[in-house]
Amino acid sequence: MSIKRVSLKAIKELGQGQTVWDDAVTGFGVRRQRRAAVYIFKYRDKSGRQRFLTIGRHGESWTPETARNEAKQYQAMLVGRRNHQDLGNDFPTSAPTLEEFSKLYVERYAALHKKPRSVAEDRRNLDTHILLQLGARKLTEISSADIAEFLATRKGWPANANRCLALISHIFTIAAKWNAVPTGTNPCRGVKRFREQPRERFLTQEELGRLGKTLDDVGGRTDGNAKLAEDGSEDWRAVDALKLLVYTGARLTEILSLQWAWINWDVGFARLPDSKTGSKTLPLPAPALAILHQLSEQHGQAKKHVFPGRQSGTHFTGIQKPWQRIRKSAGLPDVRIHDLRHCYASIAVAGGESLFVVGAVLGHRAPSTTQRYAHLAMAPIVESANRTAARLAALMNSGRHDRGRS
Repeated sequence: MSIKRVSLKAIKELGQGQTVWDDAVTGFGVRRQRRAAVYIFKYRDKSGRQRFLTIGRHGESWTPETARNEAKQYQAMLVGRRNHQDLGNDFPTSAPTLEEFSKLYVERYAALHKKPRSVAEDRRNLDTHILLQLGARKLTEISSADIAEFLATRKGWPANANRCLALISHIFTIAAKWNAVPTGTNPCRGVKRFREQPRERFLTQEELGRLGKTLDDVGGRTDGNAKLAEDGSEDWRAVDALKLLVYTGARLTEILSLQWAWINWDVGFARLPDSKTGSKTLPLPAPALAILHQLSEQHGQAKKHVFPGRQSGTHFTGIQKPWQRIRKSAGLPDVRIHDLRHCYASIAVAGGESLFVVGAVLGHRAPSTTQRYAHLAMAPIVESANRTAARLAALMNSGRHDRGRS
């Protein structure tokens, strides 16, 4: 532990498990955890017990200055004798509005416990949908009828409505833990979700053939420009990333963020330190390894990402526009990139692979996620039954021919 100015330089020099306390704002500090540096605030509650409050991770929404300003606000709460048993309970008003509390929810819960993409999705749903209708209402005034009325305005988008319902419900769950609302008063409880239509789209063998031909036709332009060239060629990063998605069944972010150091060439897998479901071992079958070997020979491994971005240390992100052009050219206008993952699963299960093995390859956390493909497992069973019945029919008919000759 050391006491000095919390700055970018101090954070850079922090070792894992080390803490620096700010020399200007009492109680304000930064600690290096396993994955990131986290700003914290230390204080004593009414009973004199020492407590720690997490402000947020460095580099996402917080900098040394913004975190220091937040700590100063906490100090003002303490000086004003408004500190509750948990500083998370201290709100601008005795009964916070949904907009006021949702800001605290994002900063003090979501940013710490959710992945950045999920945090961004929470912010988008709050700003674009939820707060426009319910933001000015106090938490204690929002009823189940209000939630049902909000859902009714989103009935044209059932999937998004369900996501918003889940987010509101969790906000109230955290509000109860922080004593912002009485326990057991979640207005989302009992509100019925919309029925969602499955969004899975499986490619036929003929469609896969068209996609493969299109990817070969557009080539892999090596100038690192994601825009369509005059000759119709596409950025090599988009073309080869799409091929890897087909051959591995991986999620888009897993392929785009893939690093050379994660690949075990001898065994044929990549060890991903993080994914949607945590750390993951991604199998790299022969066609995928062939692509990676070719990329290594063509572009080298000087940059850490297999598909590098424009700025140093970043990965490629401009795949959507090339994909829209490629799928249109292949005659697959309704196919999403994520459908390539469904395609991998459907081909595997229909080919006789067990649901357990397919789930392990895809990195499904729950068996129920893979269970959606269970009906496809009937294909090899039906084919076997047809082959067996055909042989039996031939044997049965052979007796008739023998009687005819006699």
